Amino acid sequence: MTWIKNVLADEKSKVAALSIVSNITLVIFKLTAGIMTGAVSIISEAIHSGLDLMAAIIAFISVRISARPPDKEHRYGHGKYENISGTIEALLIFIAAIWIMVEAYQKIIHGGKVESLGVGIAVMALASLANLFISNLLMKVARKTESVALEADAMHLRTDVYTSLGVLVGLGAIAITKIEILDPIIAIAVALLITKAAWDITVKSFSPLLDTALPPEEEQQIMEALELITPAGMISFHKLRTRRSGSERYVDMHLVVPRDLSIAEVHSICDLLEEKIIDRFPLAHVLVHAEPCQDEDCITCSGCTRISHSLSE
Repeated sequence: MTWIKNVLADEKSKVAALSIVSNITLVIFKLTAGIMTGAVSIISEAIHSGLDLMAAIIAFISVRISARPPDKEHRYGHGKYENISGTIEALLIFIAAIWIMVEAYQKIIHGGKVESLGVGIAVMALASLANLFISNLLMKVARKTESVALEADAMHLRTDVYTSLGVLVGLGAIAITKIEILDPIIAIAVALLITKAAWDITVKSFSPLLDTALPPEEEQQIMEALELITPAGMISFHKLRTRRSGSERYVDMHLVVPRDLSIAEVHSICDLLEEKIIDRFPLAHVLVHAEPCQDEDCITCSGCTRISHSLSE
């Protein structure tokens, strides 16, 4: 499992670093275009990209820390640093949304002129394409490595794609209609859109910090693994508990086995179960507490035979 974690951590670090470079470039371009045009919608996008840059830096740091092995103070590893990263990123988006709405409100009240629309349109088109490419790359790696931090970063940039397109359409509408109040109105729409994204990231990132159980579809896969080892000697199980920490999952349960099995045979059954679960979730940590069947009239126990030959199936 260690070599898998190292390979995935290296891939996550590289794509997180690429996100930082991309965001630095976009902040410079958007801020320059916003100052040149005076468009609050472009400036709001520069603010959004600035927070995206902070989020990308946080994501980069978190994936590096989460890859560290367990130590004396963190015996379950450092996976939850990614969940903390995602939660912070969501908070940054909320702050950006409030900031944008305040700026837009001020422009509605006091007015303002939008100039050099061609520059603004060109920059927003470039930003949309760049963010679409980087966000797709981030999401691909996030899903492959099950990285909460990279997924939050990808959602950041994907939101930036939609908002950049919104601003692009708005600037085009202003160029055609000359109605400049469309600029702050579009900025407010952008803020509302990214608020929804912030909420989605919050739910995704914060739940594992509370040791929420794995989703039903993932627990169903664990049930399927249990069914596969039933012929090897398992009678039943109970007290199944699951949780997630970053890209790692933790599964523990009580396993009931025939009471006349040897310690070696019971250990083989537990190893087989762990193998079947890890086949489905490569970074899973499985802890099994084996118990002998207590039913004196149990047909399985009274009629069971040594099952060592079944363990290789």
